[in-house]
Amino acid sequence: MGDSVKGSVVRSPTVILPDGGESFDFGGLGVDWKLDDQKSEGRFSIVHHPIAPRALAAPLHYHHNEDEYSYVLEGTMGALLGEDVVSAGPGTWVMKPRGQWHTFWNAGDTPCRIIEVISPAGFEDFFRELAAAWGDVEALSAVSAKYSLEMDLESVPGLCDRFGLTYPEL
Repeated sequence: MGDSVKGSVVRSPTVILPDGGESFDFGGLGVDWKLDDQKSEGRFSIVHHPIAPRALAAPLHYHHNEDEYSYVLEGTMGALLGEDVVSAGPGTWVMKPRGQWHTFWNAGDTPCRIIEVISPAGFEDFFRELAAAWGDVEALSAVSAKYSLEMDLESVPGLCDRFGLTYPEL
């Protein structure tokens, strides 16, 4: 971990290269793991989400434990936060707080890339477990329950119709 200097811990630098880390493509939404709970002592984690053009990233969902902060690097991210619809371009932050039904998508015809800061850390492992069980709807329910995440799968057709989006078959 590092040496102690006058009561504080000296840590070695953490450098995360652009193509460093694990990745998975859920068929429209990608996950690139960048910083896990071990590096932040559980305070937060960071993943990148590349989102295909006009792709819905997730069904409506509700986090009981985490806040998510999305920073748009490229493209246009749309989001439904409760009843509010927002559109965010490069350089924009969007907060998706715990305790609020929400979803997000690529609102444009070009790729969208966002940085997702998740606080507290730990939820980045939801994506790992989901990747391992991808295609198994029953496993999705079990993984969601483990992470205290409510997921409204029935919201997908309406969201796709309302916002002109696509979503992969599970």
